[in-house]
Amino acid sequence: METSGTVRFWHDEEGWGVLDSESTPGGCWAHYSHIAGPGYRSLQPGQDVSFEWEAAAQDGYSYRATRAWPAGDEPSPDPGPAAPVEETHGAYNSALRIRFDNP
Repeated sequence: METSGTVRFWHDEEGWGVLDSESTPGGCWAHYSHIAGPGYRSLQPGQDVSFEWEAAAQDGYSYRATRAWPAGDEPSPDPGPAAPVEETHGAYNSALRIRFDNP
């Protein structure tokens, strides 16, 4: 579901915060990875935002944002799911995915 609201608080160092709207009483938990935009993604307390959300228990909140963007802006397209990582059975496994923003 999509709604508009305001950023209650945002922890840049931890990459998460809470969004308030009439549709999400008590607050909606949000993670930086769900901010629809290029480059460094962050929100500011008091900033007006539009966001999509789902009912889900997350860190003491009953709602979780699935995508958020500054109010009045068009959200960037969803990049889709990450490429699958090949399963290995060694003691160490690592993967790296690089995605460049369109100019």
